Amino acid sequence: MANRCLNKVILIGNLTRDPELRYTPSGVAVCSFGMATNRSWKTQSGEQKEDAQFHRIVAWNKLAELCSQLLVKGRRVYIEGRLQHREWTGNDGVKRKDAEIIISNMIILDPRPVTQGGNLEEELEKAVAYTPTSEEKVITDSLKADQKEKVSVKKGKEKKKKKEEPPF
Repeated sequence: MANRCLNKVILIGNLTRDPELRYTPSGVAVCSFGMATNRSWKTQSGEQKEDAQFHRIVAWNKLAELCSQLLVKGRRVYIEGRLQHREWTGNDGVKRKDAEIIISNMIILDPRPVTQGGNLEEELEKAVAYTPTSEEKVITDSLKADQKEKVSVKKGKEKKKKKEEPPF
C-alpha cells in the first residue's frame, strides 16, 4: 500500500473562454479552455466572502474534439482528470511555470448553451412563448391516438393469454 499514489482532480465550474482546438504535427487533437470554480463562506463576524479560482484545462484526442464542439464560454461542466505542472522559457527569456488539468472525463451540467449574441432570458422567453403550428398539433394528436390504440391492443392480448392458460 505504501507505493500507491493518486493524482486526481474533480471540478465543477463554468468555462471562462471558448475552447481552442489545435492539432499536433502528428495529427493529435488538443483542446484547451479556462474554467472558474467559486466558493463562498461566512466569516465569524457573519460577513459573506467569495473566492474564485481559475484553472487551465487541456483535453486530448476525441475528448478534445468533443469539447471544442459542445462547450462555449459560460457553460457549466464537471471535469475529471489529473494535475500536471509544466515549465518553459518564454520569448523574453524568463522561465515560467504553469499548472494544467489534463482531463479524462467531461460532463455538461447545464441544459443547453445560450446562442451567440443572445442571453439566457431571451432564450427562455422564446421557449416559453413557442406555440406549435396546426400541423404539429395534428401530428402530435395522431401520435397520441396511435399510442392509446397500441396500449388497448396490448391489454386485450394479455387478457386472452390469461384466459387460455390452464389454472394450475
